[in-house]
Amino acid sequence: MNHPGRWWHTLPDGRIQCDLCPRDCQLHEGQRGACFVRQMVDGAMQLTTYGRSSGFCIDPIEKKPLNHFYPGSSILSFGTAGCNLACKFCQNWDISKSKDMDRLMDSASPQAIAQAAKRYGADAVAYTYNDPVIFAEYAIDTALACRELGIRNVAVTAGYIHPEPAREFFAVMDAANVDLKAFTDSFYHKLCVAHLQPILDILAYIHHETDCWLEITTLLIPGQNDTPSEINELATWVAKELGPDVPLHFTAFHLTGRWATFPPRRRHA
Repeated sequence: MNHPGRWWHTLPDGRIQCDLCPRDCQLHEGQRGACFVRQMVDGAMQLTTYGRSSGFCIDPIEKKPLNHFYPGSSILSFGTAGCNLACKFCQNWDISKSKDMDRLMDSASPQAIAQAAKRYGADAVAYTYNDPVIFAEYAIDTALACRELGIRNVAVTAGYIHPEPAREFFAVMDAANVDLKAFTDSFYHKLCVAHLQPILDILAYIHHETDCWLEITTLLIPGQNDTPSEINELATWVAKELGPDVPLHFTAFHLTGRWATFPPRRRHA
């Protein structure tokens, strides 16, 4: 269902600009943003996936992956549809880039999700599958409902979000795993249609200015972001700018989404 969206402003020509993420989508009436779930309706921003989920699952918290935040506990995972990145190698392509609202079969209020987590013995709720920053209003309301029942909140995100909404979003998250996809802006630009620096800024913000526990994951794609020099630069940045105690996960790529066949290899420097 539609829900009033936040973090937007009206432009002089009558369009509205979304201020949620660095894409800064400028929308005409009826038009949706790049994430597909934020839409201009009657001159205002609407979140079209509030209260609608692509599915629920009870997982071990290590699956997020979080290895140093209540290890051995269980977590209720859920997401919606859409994403504000356009990664050609997306591992959840059918959900994150779906424009089929029929995928959103499960309806659940923030209170219902919190109660389900408690009923099934989950210690936390994970906002995952697609990127929760694009349904920040729904995620924040759910996180607040969870906190009332003593349920913790975990964001699994690429971290592509502007500072102002980030302050509200991460204020209600107890832990986050941020997907740092590579350590070159060219990778982000060509393969994700995004930029690296805003994500580095958010990583530093989470670690230094919030109480949210932080872990980082990088998916290693052969020939694209896996040179020894790039991995060394990434790890060095994490150790220097965040500290040696921030866990850094490296995960394996598998063929999916647009890359149903193996992608062309990047020429190593």
